[in-house]
Amino acid sequence: MRKPLGREQIVHAAFQLLDAAGIEGVSLRKVACQLGIRAPSLYWHFKSKQALVDAMADALIEDVARDIPAGQSWRATLRQVAHEFRRGLKAHRDGARVYAGTYIASENVLRLGEAMIKALAEAGAPVGFAATAAMDLAYYVMGFVIEEQAMPDYRQLEDVGKAFLALSQARFPYCWQARHLMTEPDFDRRFEQGLGLMLDGIEHWLAQADAQRDQQGALPAQARTAAAP
Repeated sequence: MRKPLGREQIVHAAFQLLDAAGIEGVSLRKVACQLGIRAPSLYWHFKSKQALVDAMADALIEDVARDIPAGQSWRATLRQVAHEFRRGLKAHRDGARVYAGTYIASENVLRLGEAMIKALAEAGAPVGFAATAAMDLAYYVMGFVIEEQAMPDYRQLEDVGKAFLALSQARFPYCWQARHLMTEPDFDRRFEQGLGLMLDGIEHWLAQADAQRDQQGALPAQARTAAAP
């Protein structure tokens, strides 16, 4: 007797299809064929392809933000989560495209958000700022990995590189000066640079907020009342 299908088994089969054919190659019908069953059997677990994609997206971040060291700085925590998030999305072909556009409330999603919001809130940021900064960082990682995973193979890249060099040399001098960066992508270095810029921006915001609080604290009580919004 065939063992009843479980959600994890179905998601695993969907990832096999994803790795073989990309996100366009994933459908309930094809997953059913992969498992050797009829498609209606999957509807007990997933009512639509989007429901299956949501489950795949959730599985991609299963290991993100599970081990945040006690007492770690907010900057180190955000850097850790960003790197783990990127690794999770890159674990499968088109992983970032699978995750982008999903809106799910799960332990994995909320744990990821909680880790970043908590780190910033404990550093003195209002929860509203902490939450939007966390989302902005997540969007950066997703967008970066989407482009990273969409990079054409070497042969195509070589053709694009030749066209870029010819056009930039003729008409776009600053692009020409940066040609080695544009035609030889080093995604790890670029990711670190972009992440660093985002963290520097958050650090600057926190420093300004601290300075404003110190200034408010140094004012006489009457002046603080008058200055309050």
